[in-house]
Amino acid sequence: MSAAEIEWVELDGGPCQIGNPRGDGYPQDGETPVHDVSLTGFAIAATTVTNDQFGQFVAATGYTTEAEEFGWSFVFSIFLPEDFEPTRAVQRAEWWRQVNGADWRHPEGPQSEITARGDHPVVQISWNDAAAFCGWASARLPTEAEWEYAARGGLTGMAFPWGSELEPGGEHLMNVFQGEFPADNSCDDGYAGTAPVRSFPPNGFGLYEMTGNVWEMCSDSYSANYYALSDEVDPQGPTLPADAPRVQRGGSYLCHASYCKRYRVDARSNNTPESCAGNLGVRLVRND
Repeated sequence: MSAAEIEWVELDGGPCQIGNPRGDGYPQDGETPVHDVSLTGFAIAATTVTNDQFGQFVAATGYTTEAEEFGWSFVFSIFLPEDFEPTRAVQRAEWWRQVNGADWRHPEGPQSEITARGDHPVVQISWNDAAAFCGWASARLPTEAEWEYAARGGLTGMAFPWGSELEPGGEHLMNVFQGEFPADNSCDDGYAGTAPVRSFPPNGFGLYEMTGNVWEMCSDSYSANYYALSDEVDPQGPTLPADAPRVQRGGSYLCHASYCKRYRVDARSNNTPESCAGNLGVRLVRND
């Protein structure tokens, strides 16, 4: 896939503030203190990588994702058939179930497919898979600081890309879990799982779904301490072993205030480089 097939948004960079000034986050995630950084200008994709785009990569290279190599991945239990056989669940997050045959082509397992989801974010890919896609597309993963700067869309200190209110005027501006988590999703925002890209209004920079829908992978290794003490110019993340957890940002369609209020522009999470899930995607950046 050529870079021309991606809608790029050019950002000037420069001085900016990152971090959570409101006190509504998780202390263990290292969202504070607010600190100043300066970023070199970069271009970022208007949307996350879609199934159609990832399919072009696989067709051109024959690439096999890690979920395909493993033969299974984790699927949110609400998407499984009622007669689905008991399988291993994630400890303290029993709504995630191991499903044989779950991969990017079959996000909820062998009984699912993506024929009608070409414009949805690709999921069930790992950080390693995302890095391979970036190499093919002549792009890279965003740094955590670049991601947060882009997600804010020109606003400072706000929780969301559009401002401070979760649902201003009662309007749903992102795809997150509605109802009683984890069993009852009312889908008030219109979606139970992933939404097509460009389903919600863009932020001030013209970027779509920077919060909600799918978690977005960053290039940085994860450390709560490094974020607070990061380099002032173009921070790249801490130097840790290659298998160290990697940063992910933005929350997903499964985030809910009762257990994971991380659908904010300054919220942080992490996953190991080989981990795959039905709510983890990727957005590209590049330097001209």
